[in-house]
Amino acid sequence: MITRRLLAALPLAVALPARAQTWPSRAIRIVIAYPPGGSTDLLGRALAQRLQETIPGSAFVVENRPGGGAIPGTDAVARAPADGYTLALGNNQTHASNQSFAVSPLPYNVIDSFAPVARLAVVHHAFVVPANHPARTLADLIALAKGGRKLTYASSSVGSASHVIAESFSRRNGLEATHVPYRGGGPATTDTVAGVVDFFVSTWPQVVGLVRDGRLRALSIGAPARLAEAPDVPTAAEAGHAYTAVDAWFGLFAPAGTPAPIVAQLGSALTAIVAEPAMASRLGELGFRPAPQGPEAFAAFQKAEVARWAELARETGIRME
Repeated sequence: MITRRLLAALPLAVALPARAQTWPSRAIRIVIAYPPGGSTDLLGRALAQRLQETIPGSAFVVENRPGGGAIPGTDAVARAPADGYTLALGNNQTHASNQSFAVSPLPYNVIDSFAPVARLAVVHHAFVVPANHPARTLADLIALAKGGRKLTYASSSVGSASHVIAESFSRRNGLEATHVPYRGGGPATTDTVAGVVDFFVSTWPQVVGLVRDGRLRALSIGAPARLAEAPDVPTAAEAGHAYTAVDAWFGLFAPAGTPAPIVAQLGSALTAIVAEPAMASRLGELGFRPAPQGPEAFAAFQKAEVARWAELARETGIRME
């Protein structure tokens, strides 16, 4: 027997596939909660054009909404209509660590407020110093601090992986290093090049070109083996600080409730794109390692990451006002 409740639900059940079938009919925004020039921005712009070429009738526009520890930009996507036209290119900060590092509850839940679409890539972190800095190794950096130099370090924001890794390094080695947070990796990199701070734990894509050009010196990189493009840079383990080898990851999210056909179409397109030899090569040149996962696998991965960053929050005591 068809009940009134079932009849009332039928229009919604029919409307969702119909809406998904007409998608996209206008431009799709990819919101990045960071300023231009950082790793998330580099990845977003590399993928937006290829998505546009892959999904018929689509137009993808990258929108930077930096500041506030990446919370306002991420919240804007959580509050957006779940229609497939507003997406977030997030990472381990926006969709994992912020949940634990924020002093006040976030205006959204990093899991419940979003539909994971696809994991895209991972990157290593590197300790970098200005080109004219006296430290040539991590041991040198520690010796300088213990010899009386008051160290300062940049981060892309409070609670970011760059902050957590640097703070762990400082605490484990008994250093008094002053944290200087920035509104994204781009500005933090600029001031490190200029010598405003002593060091910066940066994602490799942000600094690989500057290291190649001799404008920054890399003291270590959190990779399992030395990189072909930087054979003289020791791994974190080789430098004696294996605990700093914490990778960053990047993925696309839609607001919770976005029609499953749209999420599936985007997820399928993205996992195929990052696996393409040409795109994989391009991402490799930028310092990324393609690591595609579809919606279900990415959702499971994200939940595990939320738990992992909660443990790191307890270990470091970092809190984000």
